[in-house]
Amino acid sequence: HLLLPVRNRFLAALSSLPWRRHLCSSISSRSTATTTADDDLEHWLEHAPAPGAELRGILTAAKYGGQHRVSMIPGSGIGPELMAVVKQTLLAARAHVDFEELQTSAEGAVTPEEMRRIVMSIQRNGVALKGNLESLEASTDFISIGGAAAKNAQLRAKLGLFAYVQRCKSIEGLPTRHRDIDILVVRQNTEGEYNQLEHFNVDGVVESLKVVTEARCRQIAEFAFQTAIKTRRKKVTAVHKANIMKLSDGLFLDVCRQVAQSYPDIEFNDMIVDNCCMQLTSQPQQFDLMLLPNLYGNIVGNIAAGLVGGAGVASGMNVGSRCAVFECGVRVSGQAMRGRDLANPCGLLLASADMLEYLGEAADARRVRMAVLAALAGGVRTRDLGGSAGTNEVTAAIVDWLQRNSA
Repeated sequence: HLLLPVRNRFLAALSSLPWRRHLCSSISSRSTATTTADDDLEHWLEHAPAPGAELRGILTAAKYGGQHRVSMIPGSGIGPELMAVVKQTLLAARAHVDFEELQTSAEGAVTPEEMRRIVMSIQRNGVALKGNLESLEASTDFISIGGAAAKNAQLRAKLGLFAYVQRCKSIEGLPTRHRDIDILVVRQNTEGEYNQLEHFNVDGVVESLKVVTEARCRQIAEFAFQTAIKTRRKKVTAVHKANIMKLSDGLFLDVCRQVAQSYPDIEFNDMIVDNCCMQLTSQPQQFDLMLLPNLYGNIVGNIAAGLVGGAGVASGMNVGSRCAVFECGVRVSGQAMRGRDLANPCGLLLASADMLEYLGEAADARRVRMAVLAALAGGVRTRDLGGSAGTNEVTAAIVDWLQRNSA
């Protein structure tokens, strides 16, 4: 009790320090930048810290000798060969990045020791680029083997990566059903069904708990509206199933409506998730920024990615108050394509460009992104995009563009 006044004064002093630091602030402060419809690629990765982050501080990404230190987790399946493409491409772009590579089995599930090393590395470096982490397939034997948490969800929870941001934008030259799509999907990333709280009540009966908290709903809603402001989005659509799940999704919707009242310049509406999926496939241009709980965000994000070209061109980022993890926008291991020169590297390369943007290396990010888009526009595409090129041919075209257009 005697030390309590001293403690309070100490905490008050800490909270008054200028701890807020956005890694991308240099992007928005450049007076020479030309603002066009496409230039918002340079801004959309800015993010607001989580509530209370100003008291904890924002972890600065590690940088040594002018080089950013980034954790690289190849993951399973085609992950290792795609990471090799990333390293080759960023070398050609002369990006200021050094990777701390953490190997996992390309064939099986990630072990607890591998997960421990991955978490420690990301906490140390503040930024990571990762492939898909495989877990054991679902089965009713989970109870007999002590459970098997999904590793990607486990990593997000451990690192406090509360938001998943995925931009789905039409790419010039790709044959898709719809044109002029530009959707930003913001997904709550750590709770709901992904808490993985399941158990057998009796044989043949499984109970699964969906946990939704007001604090996390408010956190993701505030983040979404702040992101809308920074990326010059005009409309936020909250997606839910509150007509059936009246308490859990009802709480999410109520909080979104409350937060929306603080942003009168941004149009807000809500949509039931099943209707949203139909509307997304029939008239996707009506959506601007979509705000979703965890499970719906996963489903809708995959649909949106499919509308603009599929898993091979989708990128995403996981955001926390202390670190960020970049990856392909659709989490697939691609075991069947492993080692066959079939994998499309564009999604992970676009995620790498987003990562460079986050690190403040806007010029390098723009060049990598332009090289990928130039290859696609030039018809150098893998089979999933209707082409005949292999991974190596696509990589060569991208590297060649970077070398011919060196800074």
